[in-house]
Amino acid sequence: MFSYPATFRRDRSGRPVVSFADFPEAHTDGKDLPEAIEEAIDCLGSVLAFRISQKMEIPLPSPAKRGQRLVPVPLWIAGTLALHIAMREQGVSNSGLARRLGVRETVVRRMLDPEHETRLEKLQAALEALGKRIVMTVENAA
Repeated sequence: MFSYPATFRRDRSGRPVVSFADFPEAHTDGKDLPEAIEEAIDCLGSVLAFRISQKMEIPLPSPAKRGQRLVPVPLWIAGTLALHIAMREQGVSNSGLARRLGVRETVVRRMLDPEHETRLEKLQAALEALGKRIVMTVENAA
């Protein structure tokens, strides 16, 4: 599950301002709480896409502290994030995963490119080659 804790505070003008404990560079706001939540999801997706594209470390979500909300990782980046983390955890290179999948290294590189729309089936196969599985759940909105 990928949801990162965020702090929602009001600025002097009353606008909700959002910051992420795991990503000190990520901040956003909104005119009201629903918009701030939408902006937080978008901001989280952007910071994750940047870190993946720069081959930077991405921390696993820290536990939420009192007063924080969990912000879900947007679906458009979740599969790529899962693949990025699994490869780093196991020390598997692009070439190593390509060999396991029987594809060229460029295919794996595209799977890890947040700008490239990789089909979920390909991400699922790559994750399975790393001993991982995609599980989807639908929950009631809180």
